Amino acid sequence: MDTSRLLRTTGTVIAAAGLLLSGCTSGGPGGPRAAASSAGGSGTPSPQPSPDEAALRPYYQQKLAWRDCGVPGFQCATMKAPLDYANPGSGQDVDIALARRVATGPGKRLGSLVVNPGGPGGSGIGYLQAYAGIGYPAPVRARYDMVSFDPRGVDRSSPVECLTGPAMDAYTQVDQTPDDAAERAELVRAFKEFAAGCQSRSQRILPHVSTVDAARDMDLLRAVLGDKKLTYVGASYGTFLGATYADLFPQRVGRMVLDGAMDPARSAVDLNRDQTEGFETAFTAFAEDCAKQPDCPLGKGGPREVAARLKEFFHKVDAQPVPTGEAARPLGESLATTGVIAALYDESAWPQLREALTAAMNGDGSSLLSLADSYYEREPDGKYANLMFANAAVNCLDQPPAFTGPEAVEAALPSFEKASPVFGEGLAWASLNCTYWPVKATGQAKPLKAEGAPPIVVVGTTRDPATPYKWAQALAAQLESGTLLTYDGDGHTAYGRGSDCIDSSINRYLLEGKAPTDGKKC
Repeated sequence: MDTSRLLRTTGTVIAAAGLLLSGCTSGGPGGPRAAASSAGGSGTPSPQPSPDEAALRPYYQQKLAWRDCGVPGFQCATMKAPLDYANPGSGQDVDIALARRVATGPGKRLGSLVVNPGGPGGSGIGYLQAYAGIGYPAPVRARYDMVSFDPRGVDRSSPVECLTGPAMDAYTQVDQTPDDAAERAELVRAFKEFAAGCQSRSQRILPHVSTVDAARDMDLLRAVLGDKKLTYVGASYGTFLGATYADLFPQRVGRMVLDGAMDPARSAVDLNRDQTEGFETAFTAFAEDCAKQPDCPLGKGGPREVAARLKEFFHKVDAQPVPTGEAARPLGESLATTGVIAALYDESAWPQLREALTAAMNGDGSSLLSLADSYYEREPDGKYANLMFANAAVNCLDQPPAFTGPEAVEAALPSFEKASPVFGEGLAWASLNCTYWPVKATGQAKPLKAEGAPPIVVVGTTRDPATPYKWAQALAAQLESGTLLTYDGDGHTAYGRGSDCIDSSINRYLLEGKAPTDGKKC
């Protein structure tokens, strides 16, 4: 079962996800009300802080104790943040896990670079250690400390927990294209059970994992790392986190890149429908490529013919799941769909998808199950990372639910199926997940303008499956200083994915502060 609006950065299907940041351990320039002027300017705390500002000051002035992570080249630390920013200093705190890799040189150190990998729910520390801290362009790593954090509610930072491994196995197999009243009732029951599990296991943290909370944590991090302004690269959902930060603290924005952008002004139902259309676009590109390959299991012909054969395959495994080698986990329609979607995030996974579909059509669903497991971050021992739990918790706080109940989903089905004949029905029903959430949403859809911020680079990929290109266009237009950089290509996000044009444009911005011309295309 796909969690609604899982917006993941490239590489998260095959590798880890993450964020990166850097800096020293000195207590914070730019406290709760400090303003920062130029890239090197210092902020001045208010001489007569309000009670709330006084309560926040110890958080901004805390010192970090860096220690060995157990991973060569990386250090880790823990930062304190108030559980509830409306009541700081109450003694109710959360621990935010951090990691860094210091600038390697040569060249003068530019400060900290913060990167979020998306999700929401992706582990920044995992991403930093597996990719960003060693795989970002060498000139960037030479000049910036690379630092990451797991946002509150994620992995090492007071993680949201919902279901046990066996219960999650069962949840991922529930039919998300119900054919009758009984199957619809079973799907609703599964969503309710998931929400109840989150409430019973994570009641303390659940109301405090919104994107606004994470953005405020990021400002604490900027300060305790000793940076006067935040330099940041956010991918996928990380673009929403970055834009939220910029809207809250426009004068503290340094160089900011938002890659694979979300549109914060779109409602939950519109976001889900748009993403459904995005996956259809990505599948069309896959289908056109598949039809040219000698090993395409979906045959020849145009995208419509290929899509019809995939849909027929989904119907077959819905009626008769395919063995996978795990008796309790046969490949039904839900897991098969998730496996296909997982491979659509990155065109480099298309050969793997062809092989997995070929095997499944010949009675072996193990490879497609492996793709689904990578999407859900399920380990071979049956344990799940908390990605799906944190994802739902953040999404369900950030906006009111997409649908009020099953009847609303049924009314919207035609528009979702128009957006994607292959995935529309399943993704429409998946959008029901926040309907039964135990905590009322604290956010709402609205434009983010970041008035007064310096140039912010928004990157969009024309055939991005998870964050449609029109979202990047919309965010760049909303931000007062937004500048749009376009990659004409496939896959989710663009930076670090093989385009010299994209990489050189962003590297120059990060290293020299020169934003690409608005509207530049690669």
